[in-house]
Amino acid sequence: MSYLVLARKSRPQNFNQVVGQIPVVKTLMNSIVRNRIAHAILFSGVRGVGKTTLARIMAKAINCEQKSDGNPCNRCQSCTEITTGSSLDLYEIDGASNRGIQEIRELKEKIRFLPTSSKYKIIIIDEVHMLTTEAFNALLKTLEEPPDHVFFMFATTELHKIPITILSRCQRYELKRVSADALHGHFLKLAEDEGVAIEDAALDLIVRESEGSVRDGLSLLDQVFSYGEKNITVDDVIQVLGLVSRDLIFAITGALLNKDPGTALHALEETFSFGVDLKRFTSDLLVSFRTLILCKIDGCQELLDIPPRELTIYRELADTHSHNTIHMKLNLLMLGVEEMRYSSQPRLTLESTFLKIIQSSDVVPVVDILDKLNSLLKGTSAPQSMPAPPVAKKKIPEQLAVESEHSGVGDKVKLAIQKTVSAPTQSVPTPPPPEEQPPPPQESPAPPPHSKTRPVPHPHQRDVRRDWPGFIEHVKDRKVWMAQDLQRTERVLEVDGELHLRFADQANCALLCQKDNIKLLTEFILDFFQKDLKLRFITPDKVEGKDPDALDSPHRLRQKLANDPLVLMATEIFNGQIGDIRVGPRSR
Repeated sequence: MSYLVLARKSRPQNFNQVVGQIPVVKTLMNSIVRNRIAHAILFSGVRGVGKTTLARIMAKAINCEQKSDGNPCNRCQSCTEITTGSSLDLYEIDGASNRGIQEIRELKEKIRFLPTSSKYKIIIIDEVHMLTTEAFNALLKTLEEPPDHVFFMFATTELHKIPITILSRCQRYELKRVSADALHGHFLKLAEDEGVAIEDAALDLIVRESEGSVRDGLSLLDQVFSYGEKNITVDDVIQVLGLVSRDLIFAITGALLNKDPGTALHALEETFSFGVDLKRFTSDLLVSFRTLILCKIDGCQELLDIPPRELTIYRELADTHSHNTIHMKLNLLMLGVEEMRYSSQPRLTLESTFLKIIQSSDVVPVVDILDKLNSLLKGTSAPQSMPAPPVAKKKIPEQLAVESEHSGVGDKVKLAIQKTVSAPTQSVPTPPPPEEQPPPPQESPAPPPHSKTRPVPHPHQRDVRRDWPGFIEHVKDRKVWMAQDLQRTERVLEVDGELHLRFADQANCALLCQKDNIKLLTEFILDFFQKDLKLRFITPDKVEGKDPDALDSPHRLRQKLANDPLVLMATEIFNGQIGDIRVGPRSR
């Protein structure tokens, strides 16, 4: 007989030999023991985790004559025929090559007849998601109410492609990826059975490359057994599988974090000399930084499915750097890998990315910066809370003397704030300097009212010209049409308690000039600018002689030419638009 690869040779023949699918195995065994077997079972999961294997074991267990605790005996006639593939009552169909409605019709005809030698007929459809929509529809009625002697077993890697009408008629079992520990133990046992000694580090590489798939790992293990002798080392696995040495990954990761460009570039050169695929190399490097971040987060180390030896190295490296620093360097590496994908010089791009990561300084959290700033400015609120102006005035020279001895930033800020606080208080007392004669009593109360009434609204008032766009938005939330008319203003000016609104055309402000609208607009102005301004609309027919913008100004002439009927007719006829308008002497 020809050689059987490990993936076929070590295929489980009962539930106890299945690797890493304990919940699913327990449920299936209990259903057999309690005689609660569903007539349609769907196994889903990634490649090589045991979907077809579980379907075959389930078929043997259903028809087994001497089963114990739900496990098939593998000795009776039914188990032997299913194991050798000669059973007439087991139909194993490939959904990719038998996907049409005609094949499903033939299958429905076959399952009408009773089984020949076993108790039940078992239908296994692998890659069932490849069936056509018509084939699924033809299977619906049979799947909902199958004959008593028929069981369906489906296996798929793409559960989302199966119609919901099929899913609702099946009992679903989702198989997960096999853990690294389970794969390590399984591969080590197979190596011992084959009489091959393999290093733990070499076995860890095979486990990592299998990515939770038992079949992928067995294929790699079979390849390594064919290459090596009785003792398999790490170098053998690296050379056979074309991998990047873990020591190189650790060296580059440490160099990027410790700002060592020489080590990083030399390790990269060594990686290139091996002929390693850049995409694979950068993927391993990104996973390395992800591992470091998870090592820094409490409670997330359970997410790391790596060997204990590598976990110890990552923990030691993560303890020497902050979480923010590692995260920043990971972001830079991700950006560099993305640029490398579209670069004509991928190696140069990767080297440049390494230098960017190394030259990036340590990240200081914003919270720490704010704490330091608060510690410097913690005394700034005290001067503002002192209400007595005379006391504050007397303390100014003393504070200046004390602050001249200290050069801290917080003291300088304190001095600036004290000056701003004491400035308005100096204008409140009636006698300015003690040397001058006191002013008459009639004039002394006059300045304080103005000084008291004016400064209060100033912090809330806004500048008309600067905040005019904001005022239009304020009006737009309340009156859309009014905001549109206000956008046509050419110039806005505040003059002696009046708000001058200049329009190019009387029609642009016709609605605004109505009495009710003027009242409403005045209320909007008072609410927004906190000023009681009187509105004045200025149009070309109301321009006064003292107005700086006369009718013959260049701006007025350009606007008049743009609105000329002949110009408008020409733009409409030729489907054009007005470009430059020149009214100077050289244009004549």
